[in-house]
Amino acid sequence: MNLIFLGPPGAGKGTQAKVLEEHCGYRQISTGDILRRHVAEGTPLGVEAKSFMDRGDLVPDDLIIRMMEHELVNPAEVILDGFPRTVPQARALDALLVSHKRGAVAVLFDVDFDVLTERLTGRWTHPASGRTYHAVFNPPQIPGIDDVTGEPLIQRPDDRPETIRKRLAEYQEKTAPLIGYYDDPGDPRLVRVDALAPIADVTRQLGVLVNCAALLPVASA
Repeated sequence: MNLIFLGPPGAGKGTQAKVLEEHCGYRQISTGDILRRHVAEGTPLGVEAKSFMDRGDLVPDDLIIRMMEHELVNPAEVILDGFPRTVPQARALDALLVSHKRGAVAVLFDVDFDVLTERLTGRWTHPASGRTYHAVFNPPQIPGIDDVTGEPLIQRPDDRPETIRKRLAEYQEKTAPLIGYYDDPGDPRLVRVDALAPIADVTRQLGVLVNCAALLPVASA
């Protein structure tokens, strides 16, 4: 089952994608990562994308879709994180998935925006790996230090309250309509998870959804 992760910044999509990659054989696809790779490798698609980026323009939807098509040749189930961002992109993605005889379910990381703002303003990140911590909800073993490497954590400028409010407003305006698109009563393809639950509980919700044995709770005797 291919997954499309929906939800505002900081809802935990990246954290759960890493868990599904590690334990369930999924492959996370990020639009930004794809763009950077094509540009760095100088592929024809990368050269085309760079011409837009060098001018400060957005890379067109059709070019992003062509990059996505390259990714879908790989038979592994995928997690799309950060794409689609708009309903037209979702329609184009649907056509692409149909052409490759693949389906997908949209997973909404459901959150209360006030609680999410509190969560984000306490977030600390390990730059090299992307691991995130929170001063209250998920603190590192030693304040300011990554649990795995012992390297310093940073607080990113975009975790400031004013920046977070702007990002959430932008999400509501541009991306939230996707919820209605995937939750169409005639063709419901949306599953909601409580993203404010403890991380392990969110993981279990996803484990049940994708029927991944490694994440399913052990039945009591």
